[in-house]
Amino acid sequence: MPINRRHLLGITAAGAEILATSRRATAAQPISALGRDATQYGLRPGSLEDQTKILQRAIDDAARAQVPLALPPGVYRISTLRLQNGSQLVGVRGATRLVFTGGASMMTSEGARSLGLDGLVLDGGSIPLPTRRGLVHCLGGNDVRISDCEIVASGGSGIWLENVAGDISGNIITKTASTAIVSFDAKGLTVARNTIHDTNDNGIEIMRTSIGDDGTLVADNRIEDIKAGPGGSGQYGNAINAFRAGNVIVRGNRIRNCDYSAVRGNSASNIQITGNSVSDVREVALYSEFAFEGAVIANNTVDGAALGVSVCNFNEGGRLAVVQGNIIRNLLAKRPIGTAPDDDGGIGIYVEADTSVSGNVIENAPSFGIVAGWGKYLRDVAITGNVIRNAFVGIGVSVTAGAGTALVNNNMISDTPRGAVVGLDHARPITPDLTAEGAPRFAQVVVGVNAVRKLP
Repeated sequence: MPINRRHLLGITAAGAEILATSRRATAAQPISALGRDATQYGLRPGSLEDQTKILQRAIDDAARAQVPLALPPGVYRISTLRLQNGSQLVGVRGATRLVFTGGASMMTSEGARSLGLDGLVLDGGSIPLPTRRGLVHCLGGNDVRISDCEIVASGGSGIWLENVAGDISGNIITKTASTAIVSFDAKGLTVARNTIHDTNDNGIEIMRTSIGDDGTLVADNRIEDIKAGPGGSGQYGNAINAFRAGNVIVRGNRIRNCDYSAVRGNSASNIQITGNSVSDVREVALYSEFAFEGAVIANNTVDGAALGVSVCNFNEGGRLAVVQGNIIRNLLAKRPIGTAPDDDGGIGIYVEADTSVSGNVIENAPSFGIVAGWGKYLRDVAITGNVIRNAFVGIGVSVTAGAGTALVNNNMISDTPRGAVVGLDHARPITPDLTAEGAPRFAQVVVGVNAVRKLP
């Protein structure tokens, strides 16, 4: 049958009416469709009274019956609620608001499994919590799911997890007095698609009590405005911090405005830091340090940092890395107050041992495009196929006694007034440009064919 314009418009109008009817039906859906209605227990939206006892009774009853507990839109004042196996609280996103009146935490669980918080606003009211506590505090448990919630003004951490497996996703966490999300000794955790804004310590911490496998996936989060409130030399002010946690994957996150690092792996072996977008951080943007073996830092963009990438502490056992395909530019000459006084800024990439540095593009580095080694702490570094533009020194390589082998080959280096490739004594250039004819040679530094464009 031929379809004319009038017939097509009629089909379109009918489809729109069907869609509108469906939306009206969804909007009119009773709260009981989400689960057992908490108002059946006497819970009153908007009451000025503390309703902890009523809501606790409703939570326990629904958990025993293995059904979700639905909280209608409104404000509910509560202190501490305890969750048990199967506790699932469901609200209307942005409209169901629990306001904290005081206690160790708003929501706690211990060893509980199959927990769920969905569509709730948890307002901590900036009431101080004890140290090492979160507004939501879970000790042990499998299949813990916190999704599509808003956690605001926690007087400690936002979410604190220990020995937990589960999924923390789609939440908005703002104005946190400590760290938005803390995990210790995870057993299989995903932290994804959360928005974290304005914290006083760190954005996300993935920690272990001792070095070991962790495997947490930190993906597609938006993290901004992270302060180093307690001070220190890098313990705070980081968007994502992995400590002693092996096999952590940090990918696809958007990170902006941090006092220290965007991603900091400390003693975190086999960390993968890939595909993140980073801007306006004041220390090392992407960091793998201390006692680790294995790091992949690839395909990230860094625009504004004191140092783009650092893979360091060979003296502590830090080794084995790939730094590939990153764009790093507009570096700052100085690192924050509190870092070691001899830690320079203005460096694109810094590496020490058993590392390949390839395919990176570095622009506007006040000190060095790439640095390999610190004194004798240099071993088996290959620097190939990189593009370095507008740096004081293009590539610096340690040539002091005891330093190991480095290969510098097939790089494009331009606009580097102190030299394209220069030998270093720690941070101090001590040789002329090693790409020039008649330059001194060092047995452990192989300088191959590099394309060098000098300033006019």
